[in-house]
Amino acid sequence: MRRAGPFLALVFRNRLAGFGAVVLAVIVILCLITPLLPLLPPNVTDTPNKFLRPLSEGHLLGTDHLGRDILSRLLWGTRLSLAVGFAAALVAAGFGTLIGVTAGYFGGRTDNVLMRLIDMIMAFPYILLALAIVAALGPGMLNALIAVAAVNVPFFARNIRGLSAGLAAREFIDAARLSGQGHTRIILTELLPNVLPVITVAVSTTIGWMVLETAGLSFLGLGSQPPQADLGSMLGEARAAFLTAPHVMVVPGLTIFLIVMSINLLGDGLRDALDPRLRSGALARPAPVTLIRRDGPAPVAEHPEAALEIQALSTRFEVGARVYKAVSDVSLTLGRGECLGLIGESGSGKSVTALSVTGLVASPPGVITKGAVRLSGTDLLSLPYRDLRDLRGRRIAYIFQDPLSTLHPLYRVGEQMVEAIRVHRKMPLAEARAQCIALLRTVRIPNPESRFDAYPHEMSGGMRQRIGIAMALVNDPEVIIADEPTTALDVTVQAQVLALLDELRRDRGLSILFITHDFGVVGQICDRVAVMYAGRIVEEGPTAQVLAAPAHPYTSRLIASLPAPGAGKRRLVSIPGLPPAVDRLPPGCAFAPRCHRAQQDCSAGDIALTHQGKRALRCLHPEATA
Repeated sequence: MRRAGPFLALVFRNRLAGFGAVVLAVIVILCLITPLLPLLPPNVTDTPNKFLRPLSEGHLLGTDHLGRDILSRLLWGTRLSLAVGFAAALVAAGFGTLIGVTAGYFGGRTDNVLMRLIDMIMAFPYILLALAIVAALGPGMLNALIAVAAVNVPFFARNIRGLSAGLAAREFIDAARLSGQGHTRIILTELLPNVLPVITVAVSTTIGWMVLETAGLSFLGLGSQPPQADLGSMLGEARAAFLTAPHVMVVPGLTIFLIVMSINLLGDGLRDALDPRLRSGALARPAPVTLIRRDGPAPVAEHPEAALEIQALSTRFEVGARVYKAVSDVSLTLGRGECLGLIGESGSGKSVTALSVTGLVASPPGVITKGAVRLSGTDLLSLPYRDLRDLRGRRIAYIFQDPLSTLHPLYRVGEQMVEAIRVHRKMPLAEARAQCIALLRTVRIPNPESRFDAYPHEMSGGMRQRIGIAMALVNDPEVIIADEPTTALDVTVQAQVLALLDELRRDRGLSILFITHDFGVVGQICDRVAVMYAGRIVEEGPTAQVLAAPAHPYTSRLIASLPAPGAGKRRLVSIPGLPPAVDRLPPGCAFAPRCHRAQQDCSAGDIALTHQGKRALRCLHPEATA
């Protein structure tokens, strides 16, 4: 079970949610201790002292039209309104969840019958339906609770049914059926725990609406009956004296506003805290550019002639008190027309390095704390957001790993390519279309005119990857960052895409930063290679030299684990252990716990990246083959 401390910390990271929680807590505490407070009886009348102003002697908030103490009636009325709102929400959630889970899990005729009944209820305006239920049952707070709960059951049933229908088709439900579990057990142990966070959030966000609805019924005289007070009945009784004694109506109205506002704000915070995708601490919408908080001035350019120069770049993720050093002091130089391979295991910092180039690391929690990124001599980290946005997609472009997730599923690929052009250049639609079709032909897509009007799901993986390459080329950029663009492709299509990229690089003079974890791909397309481990460059040099004589033990093990077709039988070497957690990096060389050449001095202190000719190495005991 999630611990209360970290969970509350996640909620209070959203300041508005924290404010709502505090306000609601104060109101709830006051309601709970109302019987213990020295208040006047809420229903005792004193007509000679009617309509006393706030701060009158003996009446902190004044009196109403019958001389009753407003503070006493307010606290008792708020207590009743909150109790009815909470109860109505729980009743609606209970019946709605039962209907939604049953319909979503069983489907078929059960789903049709239950959902058609829900549709019939939703066909009536909910206010009119609530009024009809109260009219049939008679005025009273209990009947108002029943009416409010009944009209909100469809809201829960619809939401839970959609989620349950998707979960019922998942493999873990099939596995539970194959294990011999019955329907009831599967629903209670497999399905319900997965929809419980949604139910919790839905309840938290609808309690305020329940309070409003019950107040509305009481305002019309169908809820609480005299002399019993709730917030709605207090408003209804005070409307006749609004001009002469406005405080009688303002006080309960302001209380309703605070209750509903605080519940809604707290509901937003609970939604964020319960969403596992946001548990990293990024509870706010990410900023359009990565937060830059350099601990010193930007370094001076060393290679102004380079297409892309990364200097001592450090990027970290700050999640509460924990700091994840994803990239540390990474320096890379990409020449014009050159292809530089960036290789390493998953989690070594390759993609974070690439995203840091144009400030696409999500903030919060990402922060760039050091270094510079220069495009043709211009430091991108020092540019205003408007200038940086103009460079994205125009002078520096990305080819992402999975085009199916990066291409918009509801727009045709041609429309997305045209949009990529016209966001940077004013161009007639017909001319942009012609240019895009020409690019589709360049990347060897058959029948480009018909493919231009196709949706992403209508294409194969290799075809979508070619679309991603074409979109990266639409504005003729200087630098392309290809983030593992061949990972999900089969060997034949992978070879075709690599050959295409290499041909485009040579024909157009592109500079490519190619991110991968496959030395076979590096050997086919890259001029130079840089090896990353635990957020740092451990070896760099010309591809042929590094492949022939790897100096760092990590590089050597990566190459040794690669099968070599036609080389006969040989044992594939695996790297023992796992990469270190970047929030708890060991001292010295991060690879030392897994290295077969490690000695005591490897963990004594920081190891610098030393350069010798065209090679660079971060190791005290390199491989003898070097």
